[in-house]
Amino acid sequence: MYVNPPAAPSAPLAVAAPTPSRKSASLLTAYALFFFFGWTGMHQVYLGNTLRGVSYIFTFSWFTIGLWIDLFTLPAQVRRVNTERILGLR
Repeated sequence: MYVNPPAAPSAPLAVAAPTPSRKSASLLTAYALFFFFGWTGMHQVYLGNTLRGVSYIFTFSWFTIGLWIDLFTLPAQVRRVNTERILGLR
């Protein structure tokens, strides 16, 4: 009678962590673009929001309301973009 030998324990499968598709966005660079070219929306284009950046050009940053919003929310926008890049969503 033939008996199969016990199977060797298999090593757990290694799961590779997602790698960022691009370099992470810098808050310093985003604020520099904001202060020097904010009305053109370059900081939004840098963060990957191309449509919003183009809309800033034609509406003078939504009649400056967009600039006031971005002044205070830019750190959160940079964190969101970096997180999305790490997870592979961008």
